[in-house]
Amino acid sequence: MTQPVLVERDGHVETWTLNRPEQRNPISDPDMIDAIVDCAERANRDSSLRAVILTGAGTAFSAGANLDQVRSDDVPFGGPLSHARDGYRHGIQRIPRALHACEVPLIAAVNGPAVGAGFDLALLCDVRIAADTATFAESFVRVGLIPGDGGAWLLPRAIGLARATEMTLTGAPIDARTGLGWGLLSRIVPGNELLETAFSIAELIAANPPATIRMAKRLLREQDQQSLPSHLELAGALQPLAQRSRDHHEAIEAMLARRRPTFTGE
Repeated sequence: MTQPVLVERDGHVETWTLNRPEQRNPISDPDMIDAIVDCAERANRDSSLRAVILTGAGTAFSAGANLDQVRSDDVPFGGPLSHARDGYRHGIQRIPRALHACEVPLIAAVNGPAVGAGFDLALLCDVRIAADTATFAESFVRVGLIPGDGGAWLLPRAIGLARATEMTLTGAPIDARTGLGWGLLSRIVPGNELLETAFSIAELIAANPPATIRMAKRLLREQDQQSLPSHLELAGALQPLAQRSRDHHEAIEAMLARRRPTFTGE
C-alpha cells in the first residue's frame, strides 16, 4: 500500500500530502491516522520547522471516512457497541487531538472536495486557502451519522453558529466562494496557483522568529476558551519569554540597521 502521507521539506516549511488519491484521501484508516498523528508530534519536536502545508493528492482534499471501513463489522462502525466509544477515542479522534495540539502553524491548501471528517481536517488548520473549484460539506447527517471527530465544535468557531447549524443539519455542500464570504477561507485561487500561494504564505510565517510564532499560535488557540482577563494573564506570561529571546533582539537590531534578520529560534 502507498505511503499514507507524503512529507516534503523546503527550508523551514513542510508539505504534508494525503496520499490515497484513488480513494479521495480518506483519513479513517489506521495507517493514515498514525501517519497524521506522527507528523504532528514530530513537528512539535522539530524547532527548525516553522510552517506546514496540508493538502491532498489528486482531485480531492479528503473524502473523510473510508466507506469500505464504514460498511465493515470493525470497531467503531461495527462490532460490540460497548467498544465503539474507545474505537473513536483511539481511532479517528486522535487526529483532532494531535492537530489541535500542534504548535507549528498549519495551512490547509484545499485542492478539491473536503467532506465530512475531511472538512473537519481542514477546520483544524490555522489558515485555510482553497482552489476556486473546492467544495466543503459537513455531510455526516446524510449518511445517518453525527460529526464524530470534533466538527460540531470546530465549525461554529470558523463560520458562526447559524451557518454551522445550517451546514451540519442539512449536510449540503458550499463552494469556495461561499466559504470565502463566510470567513471559512482567507483566500481562493485558481487550482494551478494553490500550492504556490500556500507556500508564499508559509514563507511569510517562517520568516518570523519560530518561538514567537508558536507562542502567538497558542494565544490564538486559547482565546475562545478564555475571558479577556485570563487571556491577558497568559499573554503577560508569554511576552517576557519573547522579549528576552535572542530573536527579539535580532529583529530590533535588523530593523534599525535596515537589514534582513536572521532568526535561530533562540
